[in-house]
Amino acid sequence: MDMGNQHPSIKRLHEIQKEVKEIEQQVAVFSGLSTDRDYKKLERSLTKQLFEIDSVDTEGKGDIQQARKRAAQETERLLKELEQNANHPRRLEIEAIFKEAQSLVEREITPFYKGGNCISEAFEEGIQDIVLRLTQVKTGGKVSLRKARYRTLTKVCAVQEIIESCVKQQLSLPLSNDAHPSVSKINSVMCDVNKAKGTLITLLMGVSSNDTCRHLSCVLTGLIADLDALDVCGRTEIRNYRKEVVEEINKLQKYLDLEEEANSTHAYDLAQNQSILKIEEIRKKMKEVNSLLLKTENASDLYLGSKAELQGLIAHLDEVSPGKNPCIREARRRAVIEVQTLITYIDLKEALEKRQMYPEQTAAEHQSHKAVWTVLGNLSQIQQEVISFDGNRTDKNYMRLEELLTKQLLALDAVDPQGDERCKAARKQAVKLAQNILYYLDMKTDEWEY
Repeated sequence: MDMGNQHPSIKRLHEIQKEVKEIEQQVAVFSGLSTDRDYKKLERSLTKQLFEIDSVDTEGKGDIQQARKRAAQETERLLKELEQNANHPRRLEIEAIFKEAQSLVEREITPFYKGGNCISEAFEEGIQDIVLRLTQVKTGGKVSLRKARYRTLTKVCAVQEIIESCVKQQLSLPLSNDAHPSVSKINSVMCDVNKAKGTLITLLMGVSSNDTCRHLSCVLTGLIADLDALDVCGRTEIRNYRKEVVEEINKLQKYLDLEEEANSTHAYDLAQNQSILKIEEIRKKMKEVNSLLLKTENASDLYLGSKAELQGLIAHLDEVSPGKNPCIREARRRAVIEVQTLITYIDLKEALEKRQMYPEQTAAEHQSHKAVWTVLGNLSQIQQEVISFDGNRTDKNYMRLEELLTKQLLALDAVDPQGDERCKAARKQAVKLAQNILYYLDMKTDEWEY
């Protein structure tokens, strides 16, 4: 339609809708909370557009009234989406875990302000537990939740790295102040760097109201300038000492760019990450082997080749680098479990078929040992169903499989080895297998994604 011939009210509505469209992408990726400044800014912008829409004069014309109604509905939808993003249960779960990390930092980080390296083992374990729990938060593929999880993980992992560098990577020096006039200054700068680590951690975790990233960046830049101004000509050991301190400062400055990096789509949306693509490629090959094994009636001829191929896939997964991203590390771990489950399935099938080839030996076995093998036969059939299962935890079939596995564990518990060591070992292995199948069933249905 020729815009020049449009009614002024329709033209105005189109202008407003264009402005709303620009806000829409910001709403889609908004990963904060309703108390955040960005939330209030987006809310104000959308509310302003609603007022603008409401002020458009329809002159009683039906087409203009419908256009205004559609524009208002779209803007109200975005307001609702913004509210849902900020108050999504998973988003609140991420925030609750982050608050635990903040409390941990507030209690334990005081030594850094004193320039020390005394970090308790409980603190390190606590941070590791928080990283694990954040990794396990289910986002359902929702971009805003992926972004929130990534931003939070990035900060906590940075804290973890800073702590590890303090505890494990001590500088080969400091030198004695008597070694050279410049050494005293370098030692003083190193003390300031240790204090800066504590400041950086509190900034990353949002528990410091006295400092800003901009101020810390200026401080660190000033420290490098002080080091550059020192005369260390002809003294290799002092030059190396200064170099090490400069490298420490540069590492801290990189952490100050985390917030900007976390806003980059490639960082939090891992669908195009090269490591994830490699993992998915390996999983695709694994599924092809899986499909061939389960569809072939007499698959015994395929066991050897399939197992060799699956073991090769394990090797390829070991080569995948997760970098510093715990979500990629978790995706790789899950893929390894998938492949290992299929290998275990083949091993048990081979063992059961081999056992059938020597009936005279099985006839002479201890009764308790035979009972264990009976359970293993049942577990083999159940495992095949679990591998094929593609539902969720609300499915009746899931509950049936879970019940069957529980019954096999109870059956093993009822087996009395009567002192037979071979039976004890077999029962122990069977229990572990049943537990692994149950764990795999839970993993398949926990709705986790990277």
